[in-house]
Amino acid sequence: MPDASERVDERGLLTASDRVWGLAKRRAEVIGALAADGVVSVDAADTAAVELGITRRHVYTLVRRWRCGTGVVSDMLPGRSGGGAGSGRLAEPVEAVVRDVLHRKYLARQRPSAAVVYREITQTCRSRGLRVPSYNAVARRIARLDPVVSVRRREGADAARSRVGAGGVAPVVEVPLAQVQMDHTVVDVIVVDEQHRLPIGRPYVTVAIDVYSRSIVGMVLTLEAPSATSVGLCLAHMVTDKRPWLERVGLAVSWPMSGKPVELYLDNAAEFHSEALNRGCDQHGIELRYRPLGQPHYGGIVERVIGTLMSRVHELPGTTFSNPAQRGDYDCDASACLTMGELERWLALAVCSYHGQVHGTTGQTPAALWAAGTAERSPTTVTNEASFLVDFLPVVRRTLTRTGFVIDRVHYYSDALRPWIARRETLGRFVIRRDPRDISRIWVLDPDDNAYLQVPYRTMSHPAVSVWEHAAALARLRELGRSQVDEATLFGMIDQMRQITAGAQTSSRKARRQEVRSQGAGHLPQAADALGGVPPSQCPPDDPGAACAAPFEDIEQW
Repeated sequence: MPDASERVDERGLLTASDRVWGLAKRRAEVIGALAADGVVSVDAADTAAVELGITRRHVYTLVRRWRCGTGVVSDMLPGRSGGGAGSGRLAEPVEAVVRDVLHRKYLARQRPSAAVVYREITQTCRSRGLRVPSYNAVARRIARLDPVVSVRRREGADAARSRVGAGGVAPVVEVPLAQVQMDHTVVDVIVVDEQHRLPIGRPYVTVAIDVYSRSIVGMVLTLEAPSATSVGLCLAHMVTDKRPWLERVGLAVSWPMSGKPVELYLDNAAEFHSEALNRGCDQHGIELRYRPLGQPHYGGIVERVIGTLMSRVHELPGTTFSNPAQRGDYDCDASACLTMGELERWLALAVCSYHGQVHGTTGQTPAALWAAGTAERSPTTVTNEASFLVDFLPVVRRTLTRTGFVIDRVHYYSDALRPWIARRETLGRFVIRRDPRDISRIWVLDPDDNAYLQVPYRTMSHPAVSVWEHAAALARLRELGRSQVDEATLFGMIDQMRQITAGAQTSSRKARRQEVRSQGAGHLPQAADALGGVPPSQCPPDDPGAACAAPFEDIEQW
């Protein structure tokens, strides 16, 4: 049962939390069916009491409330009076007249005013010899109508869409990580490179929020447009203990929210329908669920927290604001001073500050709700985040040859492939995963034991490159008329382009951005660390004092 802080007033349908509204919906399903049957037997009341977790007497109280009300979900909100002094209770025949006129006259596309509806109720009651209700009594019953149903009946389905999230008709989420919403956005701030402190453009942030507690459980900042890899990075950040990462970035704060989600709720962007994400979620028992097409408000929780993040970002130097009108003559390039690492630390501080603030919908802090929800059962976490990430890397399929695998003109080979080479004709195409940030090795799925085998370049002297560098070099060779490109020519062009980039960094934003991209900027270890290989070097954290804005001071309520 909800506590006193969750009780609602007479217009509680507009202020009830998602949890309270979900309880009312469940009650409406059970009580509505009982009320429609006429006489409610003791056995039926006992069955409903068990189903709703209440007493038999409470069941009969709710049935009376349903019949005396307007037969909508808001009649079942907890804390609502079923009668007594000051309740404005009407006789059942009068209630029936009011209910009939509201549904027949008020909920119509002609959209009559409350005054017009009251006149008809008055005329009907007088013609039947009934006591005429007061105008305020009718107005209260109009206010108790389901806002979504009311707007849909009076203004149409399109007008009702904006009310769906506010009305709280989302499925009830009762435990942490039962549902996590994820989305991306471009950050409204220009970042600079580490070496020259010159602008390189706007990064992207991917955010995941736990619907139950409203805690932010995962976040990743990248220079790449949203992709299956950024989704995998955010998931890896979500499922692992964040203390090692916080230490790496130089923050002494608490961010205890981590664990595997039961359901991942996403929009219909291409990266959320990738084979990599589907196979990775299948592997780890995560259910994927998508918003209905054309109804973006179904992801309102994550979109609002992203909107709040961006509103706070507007306080940072180098902000682009939300649009040119807001920006005015502010020179965001000249003011930019934050690197990717510094912006990432600022965002982490903002998130940790947000977790300690009372949320307007739940009435509690996200941290307190998370702690209460995980007190009896800790979420399932992952100890090796890089190994987990491999399961979400983009998938390619190739056949095995005597010299290994060839992907985009690059050869990969390991002596461990020899047992497969001997029977390659019967094995068909292999499932292979590749990290776009570093294509120096691949992970090949063993067709026998469902494990991954790490396979490096066949020519070990080649440098580690990103898939974006590879694509740029290939495009450049085609511009030069090279229709036939071999591996040696490809890596020769990559080397030339790196030399040009090194000389152009002080003058070209694109070159500086490409340099940062080639370094695999991001807060998780490279996936090459997952199944063997040399760990990436640990760069010393930037000066924690470099972040030049405070974390959240106030949070938009949703």
